[in-house]
Amino acid sequence: MDKYCVFGNPIKQSRSPFIHLSFAKETEQVISYAIQFAEIDGFTEAVVEFIAQGGKGANVTAPFKEQAMAMCDELTEHAKFSGAVNTLTFKNGKIYGDTTDGIGLVNDLLTNGVSLKNSRILLLGAGGASKGVVLPLLNQKPKSLTIANRTVSKAKAIVEQYTDQPLLACSFEEANEQVFDVIINATSAGLTGNGVPISEKLITINSVCYDMTYGKELTPFLQKAQNLKANKVIDGLGMLVGQAAESFDIWRGVKPAVEPVLKELRASLNAE
Repeated sequence: MDKYCVFGNPIKQSRSPFIHLSFAKETEQVISYAIQFAEIDGFTEAVVEFIAQGGKGANVTAPFKEQAMAMCDELTEHAKFSGAVNTLTFKNGKIYGDTTDGIGLVNDLLTNGVSLKNSRILLLGAGGASKGVVLPLLNQKPKSLTIANRTVSKAKAIVEQYTDQPLLACSFEEANEQVFDVIINATSAGLTGNGVPISEKLITINSVCYDMTYGKELTPFLQKAQNLKANKVIDGLGMLVGQAAESFDIWRGVKPAVEPVLKELRASLNAE
């Protein structure tokens, strides 16, 4: 039986085993998939040990995505741009790295009927979550993609990686003076409840608001958007399942259906 896992710290809360084992059942693949706790300074050793035990691949979550990238012998173009890896494949004595978060996000937006082509997209935050989704968003040919961050230099550093793209960097204050069709929250404010520092006038009845985080209730950002009568509010649960589907396809060569697993996961989340 081929072995897979997800590395993280903390990791108990991970829904990855449920998702991947559901995919395996659906596609009639025989695999095992478990959570794998790694000490903050022991990630590399944990991966090497997992490979020695016959591991075929692994997902990587916080705080190890940059370390995972450093371990790889080969990286996809997407992974190189994002500066982080969430999917490792162990084959022929080599470690291959990819990142599937951005494709998971884009597919979830498209599934929800959101038009990205020629749209004006605002991405809030310039951390690892943002880096991983820029290229797939640009591949959808938006009119513009603006990265807003408290420290503008961090947003500019991402923009400088790309040439001849409609990619811009600005402060939150500068973003408040513009107009956007799609607003994506990639900051931790989605979890902490401290609030996303954007003006209420940015959100209108034409806005699509997406939060990469999720929970039983709407995140503070999405609650605010709903109160302001945004056209659509979407949380990151579909992105979570979507990125897992891409990882599963990389490993097994078969693309599982996202919707049945998403529906089951949503029901279990609501029941908690």
